[in-house]
Amino acid sequence: MQDFVGPDGDTVKLLRECDAGVKMGVESIDEVLDNVKDETFHGILSECKYEHQKIAAELGSLLDEHSDSGKSPNPVAKSMSWMKTNAKLMADPSDKTVADLMTDGCNMGVKSLSRYINQYKNADKKSKDLAERLVDIELQLTEDIRRYL
Repeated sequence: MQDFVGPDGDTVKLLRECDAGVKMGVESIDEVLDNVKDETFHGILSECKYEHQKIAAELGSLLDEHSDSGKSPNPVAKSMSWMKTNAKLMADPSDKTVADLMTDGCNMGVKSLSRYINQYKNADKKSKDLAERLVDIELQLTEDIRRYL
C-alpha cells in the first residue's frame, strides 16, 4: 500500500478509511442478522448491508483508479466489537439488543467518517460524496431502527 502525498493523497486516504468503515459495517450486520426476530427489522438490516456492499464496489473501483488496495478494519476494533456483540447477545438475545449494538456502531461510524471528511479536505469530490453517502446510510439506519430500542 502506497502512502500518497500530493493532490491524490487526501483522496486515497479518505477512500481507505471509507473502505475500512464499510467492511466493518457489513461484518457487524452479518454478526447480528441471525439474531433478529422481527421480519421488518431483518429487512432493514439486510437492505443496509446491500447498500454498504454497493458502496464497497464503488470504493473498489475508485481505489483501483488510484492503484490502491484499500484498508481492512483495525483488528483490535474488530475483536472488541465482536466480543461486545457476543457478550451482549448472550445476556439478552433480543431485537432491542441488536438495535442498541447497531446504533452504537452507526454512531461510531458517523463520528469517524465525519472526522476523516474534515481531515482530508483536499480529497476529490467523488470521494467526499461517497463518504457523505456512507454517513447518510448510517444516519438513516439509526433512525429506521430507533423503534426497536
